[in-house]
Amino acid sequence: MAGIQIRDSEVSLEEPTFVEGFPGVGLVGKIATDHLIRELEMEYYASVDCEGLPRVGTYRAGDGRVRPPVRLYASEAHDLIALQSDVPIGSPAVGSVANCVSSWIAAREVRPIYLSGLPAEREEPPSLYGVATGSQLETLEDHGIATPPEDGVVSGPTGALLDRAAQSGEDSLGLIVDSSPQFPDPEAATVLLEEGIAPIADVSIDVAELVDRAEEIREKREQFARQMQQLSQEESSQAQPLRMYQ
Repeated sequence: MAGIQIRDSEVSLEEPTFVEGFPGVGLVGKIATDHLIRELEMEYYASVDCEGLPRVGTYRAGDGRVRPPVRLYASEAHDLIALQSDVPIGSPAVGSVANCVSSWIAAREVRPIYLSGLPAEREEPPSLYGVATGSQLETLEDHGIATPPEDGVVSGPTGALLDRAAQSGEDSLGLIVDSSPQFPDPEAATVLLEEGIAPIADVSIDVAELVDRAEEIREKREQFARQMQQLSQEESSQAQPLRMYQ
């Protein structure tokens, strides 16, 4: 049966924050969410079995367990859920995956945070921007997260999730960070964690390891990034100035 299947029913969550980690430009959402799951020792909570997702099994070095490529992890102590994806989401699956995940979120007391990179060649630290649906603009203001300085559009599965929330009037937050358009960007992922996810979800996240291992992370993620680059801009989660579509 397609959908999101709870694997650990003993986890008790009240009104959790949901952090989405579909891979996109700079792999910022994936890097940030992978680190969040590892740092907070989050537990495997649910499998994501949405129509259109690749039918592959994934495993980890030193761990013989096979798990689906898209999963949810949870922390009862932090009232937090994180979506981890080991595969890019192609264009034909974007709509069905967004509908599947959005329906599950809408049926629960969950506040989603969607993550996207804004392709940028930069010499200074990445800037973080926020967008919102429903009543969440106030959340951005409360945490001092600026709105984007120019018109734009978010594509890929992240854009589809934001669109679903906007269409239905559901609450959601979108965090957009300046990111490398060509390579994995741990620095931008660190900004997402420190300036966006941590204060909004009210958690403490140590990013020292992420900063120290930045070069190693880049090397390990470059093959995945090449896969992402084979997808068109419309298929990859990223933010773009609206003028590019006019």
